[in-house]
Amino acid sequence: MNQTTLAGAVHFDGVGLHTGTAARVAILPAPPDFGVQFVCNGVRIPAVAECVVDTARATVLGLGSQRVSTVEHVLSALLGMGVANAEIVVDGSEIPIVDGSAEAFSEAFADVGIEAQAQPRTTFSIVEPFEVRDEGRALIFLPSQRLRVRFVADFPAPIGVEYFDSTIDPLVYRREIAPARTFGYLHEVEALRARGLAQGGSLDNALVFAPDGAMQELRWPDEVVRHKVLDLLGDLALLGRWPQCDIIAVKTGHELHVRAIRELRRRERDAIAARSA
Repeated sequence: MNQTTLAGAVHFDGVGLHTGTAARVAILPAPPDFGVQFVCNGVRIPAVAECVVDTARATVLGLGSQRVSTVEHVLSALLGMGVANAEIVVDGSEIPIVDGSAEAFSEAFADVGIEAQAQPRTTFSIVEPFEVRDEGRALIFLPSQRLRVRFVADFPAPIGVEYFDSTIDPLVYRREIAPARTFGYLHEVEALRARGLAQGGSLDNALVFAPDGAMQELRWPDEVVRHKVLDLLGDLALLGRWPQCDIIAVKTGHELHVRAIRELRRRERDAIAARSA
């Protein structure tokens, strides 16, 4: 397969989930081998694991004094839709949360069109199993000729244990993953807002669970694990290339994802240096 970019620009306005401030973004076509890069106040931040500066409540990229938060949903949509090259110009400090999912991004990309470019797509593959584990959580990469994700999510009631297993391509992504919304517990949301966090969160852009169940209608009975897969794919975009791996995730989040991706990229750099020595 060849590299791809968008056939035209797409724009989004809204609020940031965590800051509650106005957030605007323009996602633009980019040339081959450009990758995905954010532009914030004239500072260009590559979407790679080495530029991650925080993973506490979202994936945050930074370079120097510039930061851009909650990048995982737009990166997930780019990866899921197979877009290799894009420039993301950000006005503000956070990507608009839209409805809490990646559906608006993926549908906009499909509407504007995705163009094939002359250069072949670069992939990130592995030759032997790799894993990172931490206190009952695990992220495992296995050699494969395709991208497949198996994810086990395990949360306190009323969510419980959920499981998702699928190969990933644009059709699967649009139908089965992109519409899954970010989520939280009512008591967590109240505590965060009391601390001045999650100021942009509402029932319009986050799936909230009260003690007796979800406060909104679920899009799937297992919407939570589907959103976890959405987030994982967004973090996998920080590999900088298309991941050609079979991935098993058990109760993972942004911190473990980024830790694993940084190590995979470091090992690859070391291998390249050893071959050229």
